[in-house]
Amino acid sequence: MKSPRPVRQETATPGAPATAPAYTVWQLVLYMLRLGALGFGGPVALAGYMHRDLVEARGWISEDDYKEGIALAQLAPGPMAAQLAIYLGYVHYRIVGATLVGIAFVIPSFLMVVALGWAYVRYGGLTWMQSVFYGVGAAVIGIIAMSAYKLTTKSVGKDRLLWAVYLVLAGVTVVTESEIAWLFIAAGVLVMVVRAPPKWIRSGSVGALAAPLAPALLGAVHWPLLTQIGIFFAKAGAFVFGSGLAIVPFLYGGVVTEHQWLNDKQFVDAVAVAMITPGPVVITVGFIGYLIAGFWGACVAAFATFLPCYLFTVIPAPYFKKYGRLPAVKAFVDGITAGAIGAITGAVIVIARRSIVDVPTALLALLTLAVLWKFKKLQEPYVIVAAAAFGLLVYPLMHH
Repeated sequence: MKSPRPVRQETATPGAPATAPAYTVWQLVLYMLRLGALGFGGPVALAGYMHRDLVEARGWISEDDYKEGIALAQLAPGPMAAQLAIYLGYVHYRIVGATLVGIAFVIPSFLMVVALGWAYVRYGGLTWMQSVFYGVGAAVIGIIAMSAYKLTTKSVGKDRLLWAVYLVLAGVTVVTESEIAWLFIAAGVLVMVVRAPPKWIRSGSVGALAAPLAPALLGAVHWPLLTQIGIFFAKAGAFVFGSGLAIVPFLYGGVVTEHQWLNDKQFVDAVAVAMITPGPVVITVGFIGYLIAGFWGACVAAFATFLPCYLFTVIPAPYFKKYGRLPAVKAFVDGITAGAIGAITGAVIVIARRSIVDVPTALLALLTLAVLWKFKKLQEPYVIVAAAAFGLLVYPLMHH
């Protein structure tokens, strides 16, 4: 028999959280620490895990709050999964919750990529990484496909208008292999106009809103280089929209082509590190920073990338909480959410094209999907470990 969900009482204090939390801030921090350490699959899967664990299983976060987080993460530049985590920390514990959750979510994978960066520099290229990624990359397709399915059925349901938005964004993502920020806003406006047209559309009055940004850096070894790294990665965090994968082309243009800090092989290895480690895919910036300027390069690159996304989340968050229940805003958020989930589903196909390279990887992706479908409570880390072992065994045979 299922245990009842914790009941949350409404509060009447203006500006306070809309509901009394059924959990402590440290419980949420520990959850995000665990997710950052064990959550494989990139932004799609991480968003799915948060919905499954925090909305469905534990009832800590309401469906509306989760949707607002997804919408804000899509509207603002920066990595989607990290922004969603920060917003969920903000929901009941404001700036303190957002800050602690953001750090907890990022720090485990950051430490992992720094350790891998050290091994990479000390022992040369990581050839074993190709074998691991061969298996893990295929299994991740099954994991994120299942996450996308759950998000779709939960948030889009049988609503025809949301399905139209969802399918258009999925198709655009597959064709362009990127996430187009203005389409999310257009989706939100379309649903708002159809379902809850604002008064200014009917009577002629208008309204407005705004949001700022800021980068930062920290270091102690080679100041000119660290400054250069900080400025470049702050731009990456402040001006790249979409999921963590969307930052990869921007990074390639600056790191390989413009500054020539890394060569092609090193950059591909950096992306592989991000995919085979848990947590946000954007943490590849830590590995890249380490290859460029050691430990402090990793710190500066990660800090400069995530600071703008943190600010872009906590600054507009009060306005989302204050006006998010209005019918027009709710319709706008529903439209953006449907568009975001459509883009996420399209991203599954885009990633699959890169990860499924032969018959064994195709079979592994399908097997992963089937296993997760059959065993609903199976923990993803077990799947990842099995897939890594598969890669270490099969890759050398397929690429002798």
